[in-house]
Amino acid sequence: MIEAKYYKKLNNDKVQCLLCPHYCLLSNGETGKCKGRINHKGILFAENYGKTIAHSLDPMEKKPLYHFYPGSSILSLGANSCNFSCDFCQNYQSSQQKTFTREISPGSLLAYCHQQDCKFVAFTYTEPITWFEFVLDSAQLLKKNDIKVVLVTNGFINPEPLNELLPYIDAMNIDLKSINDIFYQKYCGGYVKPVLDTIRTSVQKCHVELTNLVITDANDGAAEIRELVDFVASVNSDIPLHFSRYYPCYKMTNPPTTVENLENAKRIAEEKLHHVYLGNVLTNSDTLCPNCKAILIKRGYGAISKIVNNACPSCGYKIYGQF
Repeated sequence: MIEAKYYKKLNNDKVQCLLCPHYCLLSNGETGKCKGRINHKGILFAENYGKTIAHSLDPMEKKPLYHFYPGSSILSLGANSCNFSCDFCQNYQSSQQKTFTREISPGSLLAYCHQQDCKFVAFTYTEPITWFEFVLDSAQLLKKNDIKVVLVTNGFINPEPLNELLPYIDAMNIDLKSINDIFYQKYCGGYVKPVLDTIRTSVQKCHVELTNLVITDANDGAAEIRELVDFVASVNSDIPLHFSRYYPCYKMTNPPTTVENLENAKRIAEEKLHHVYLGNVLTNSDTLCPNCKAILIKRGYGAISKIVNNACPSCGYKIYGQF
């Protein structure tokens, strides 16, 4: 095991983890909320370092990232840990429970990228923040070899580790589960403010897209959607926002999101945001120019982009993203 970063030693072999806002206080032998960091005789170890639940080649759009090299393939892998405990978790078998993992090193990850001729890597599936040391070591090596690095994250991280990691991250999809702190406390075991802070910081350093899972009778009210949209617009109205359809999963038994509610969220968002998409539902997902409404990225089985020098070829309007 690798000694963890971002913790402090206390009396009687206790430690306090400083990676995320949980600030877990751990006695000898105890594991943090994320299940990835353990106190062994007064030293905090990254127990999950170099252990992945899976790896696969995915479409970039599956992350979802619609404005970051559309149509590309990306190598995806993830840890057996998460610092949230969402009642509606889509990957609860690997985020909330112990499961089989395989050993991987930053060097073997790089070698696999070369073998597959893959120029993109995503740390995803569960929560890459809880895999901090491995993600940092790998991202530094990948960047040296011109491979772009993506995080698909809940954004629940403290500022200091975030700022250490960001120079090696090219893109993030941050899951903004709600704008309501009560929702985060009730359903996720966390708080919204650190997530909002992560969004504000990260958008200054790398490409950012956001996802909101719209859950029936939990965070789907029009007033809450408007408040969430207002926050995104206050950061940057060009940030792509993905509203994703919820289906009952794990501990959450609320009915599936209606397509009507999903489309209503999209209409509200489009009043202030330039790029709004729907996920987990069959719908048009083309990217349009906010200015002249020309189709810039045609999506179906893959993605075909007409964007030239990050601009609409019809009117010259600058398009947010990397293409």
